[in-house]
Amino acid sequence: MDLDATRMFVAVVQAGSLSAAAARLGTPLPTLSRRIRELERQLKVQLLERSARGTRLTDAGARLYEHASGGIEALLEAEQAVVSDQARLKGRLRLSLPQTFEPWWDLLAAFQRRYPDIEVHVYSTERRMDLVEDGIDVALRVGAIVHEAMVARRLLSFRNVLVASPTLMERLGLPTGPDALHRYPCAVWATRLDVPARWDLGGQVVAPRAVLSTNDYHQLCSRALGGDVVTELPPFLVARPIREGRLVQLLPQHPLPEWPLHLVYPPHRHPSTIVRTYLDFCQGYLPQIVQACDIGGGG
Repeated sequence: MDLDATRMFVAVVQAGSLSAAAARLGTPLPTLSRRIRELERQLKVQLLERSARGTRLTDAGARLYEHASGGIEALLEAEQAVVSDQARLKGRLRLSLPQTFEPWWDLLAAFQRRYPDIEVHVYSTERRMDLVEDGIDVALRVGAIVHEAMVARRLLSFRNVLVASPTLMERLGLPTGPDALHRYPCAVWATRLDVPARWDLGGQVVAPRAVLSTNDYHQLCSRALGGDVVTELPPFLVARPIREGRLVQLLPQHPLPEWPLHLVYPPHRHPSTIVRTYLDFCQGYLPQIVQACDIGGGG
């Protein structure tokens, strides 16, 4: 049964006539009349008796109205509740973020201060989550986008930075080029032990002497600050230590590759107002993200 036509039928009964229902629904009278006739043909029964004085329910029409009116009212109330929640931006936002991506923590705090009725749930993981299967609204992805079925909004790009502490450099001396790094204890970001680490430094690929490998950038940063290792770190983790002189950038003339940053979300025809608002908020917050990644012109 045609739900939209049934809704029109209920409106005719409640308004008392086809013309009054057409005005209430904002539907042309010929269209409304045609849809009611189509519903009658579909059900193979007359629902309304039409006359110059208006319309009157048949017995079959009365039975349909009795059963349909409550359901139509419930659907309208549900629609109004959803629209109202969207207007107030009340609901849940489910996000996937890379681990240790600190600038986004500040972004989310600012987002929730502006929209306090939005409940944010964050999955912090290096695993590429299936957005549909895992119920994720928007994911922040670093690197190339390989899932063509997703919508990807590019935000910016950044480079990791090769760093070490001044004390380690005083002890071992500054490296003169990528090939010299084999003399230094290095720590690398990695998720698999069976894949040797490689650093692409200005197009020159080297295999660092890795005394530590981990998928935790905070641990790498701690070991670099402690004077133990040379390592590569995201710019937002090293910007302040470099400005304060606790870390130094190495081989700036041999930069590491750029990494694109995207917001990725399923290709719904009508993303929710909450998702659209979050996407626009992230775009507007980009200057703060860029500032957090500024290491003072070193890379």
